[in-house]
Amino acid sequence: MDKLDGSDHYSKPSDEPPISLLTIILDTHPTAWALLSPTLPFSTFLAHLLVFINAHLACNNSNQICLIAAHPHRAEFLYPSPSPSPSPSPAAGAPNSEKENGHHPEQQQQPSEPISEANHYRPFLSLQQTLLASLAALLTSHSPPPPISPSIALSGALTLALTHHNRLASSLSSSSTTTTTTTNTPNPTSTSSALNSRILLLSLTGSLSAQYIPLTNTIFACQRLQIPISVGKLAGDAAFLEQASDSTRGTYLNIKHPRGMLQYLMMAFLSEPLSNGSSGGGGGGGGGAGGNNGEGSGGGSILRHVGESGVDFRAACFCHRRVVERGWVCSVCLSIFCSPPSDAICLTCGTQLKLGNYGQKPAVVARKKKRRRNRLDGANGGDPGSGAATPIP
Repeated sequence: MDKLDGSDHYSKPSDEPPISLLTIILDTHPTAWALLSPTLPFSTFLAHLLVFINAHLACNNSNQICLIAAHPHRAEFLYPSPSPSPSPSPAAGAPNSEKENGHHPEQQQQPSEPISEANHYRPFLSLQQTLLASLAALLTSHSPPPPISPSIALSGALTLALTHHNRLASSLSSSSTTTTTTTNTPNPTSTSSALNSRILLLSLTGSLSAQYIPLTNTIFACQRLQIPISVGKLAGDAAFLEQASDSTRGTYLNIKHPRGMLQYLMMAFLSEPLSNGSSGGGGGGGGGAGGNNGEGSGGGSILRHVGESGVDFRAACFCHRRVVERGWVCSVCLSIFCSPPSDAICLTCGTQLKLGNYGQKPAVVARKKKRRRNRLDGANGGDPGSGAATPIP
């Protein structure tokens, strides 16, 4: 009937809030958690984290969650778990399969639920079981365990978060393209507005200067995609994390009392920070993390995020990975060095640099003395007389 009718028919745009994707990067460094265990055990932290995740999912039916573990040597997805490899099909001449024997594999893989979990909400229960199973597999995967690194694979975890965002955005764009082609109507909602993605990093370790270059690249990627990075710092140095939060207009918060972890999560990180270019509240580490439209995660335009008062903008040198306050920068690739490179050659791009007269003291030129001019008839301190006589009346 629409083809017979000459008028154009446009579908009403959906008033549903955009999908809110929260990606949580969890620091799973064993030594850092062992030092923090007297104040906040890991099991208690997981209980608080699950309550926070359930609150995010309960705000809207379209909200999604992604959990990534940043381990000392690798980064892995905790939820959603990667799809298992397909099992090999039985041979053609094999004896009767499970279906022929009357046994269904679906019924064998799903154990009977305990009575205590009968009233547990199914999505929350599935997320909890998957998270605990993935953590157990991650912590017991290495035998014998490799030497523990002082830092975590944070750059790899941020890369996994960006890949998950791109995968979800691509699926949304393909579905919107299919809908547009089927209905033959324009789609007013773009992919960026249909997906609000943000990253929450819960960190305990420092020593991230060795990953300065990949961290900077991931921060620039998040800034271009308008993905804010919020940081909850439990321990360790946070120079580069403050820069990441400030550059992407996220929320940085130094958690001084880890026992109140749930209150920090619910009050500071539940609502969405400001991810567009308009001005917002907060300064310093908050970086204008006022509030978004609040749709999908609950009241971002009402709550005002509290951030740190100052941001440490120091960089790390490319030669020794040390944090420096003053250094030398290559004019071609903008690499930073704590001291002039040998033979004045950039270690990154190989450009021959010209240092000029570096290291020489500037020549001090003696100041010329100005000659004093004596005042007429007033050199001895008296009043100078006028040159004309007094007129006679």
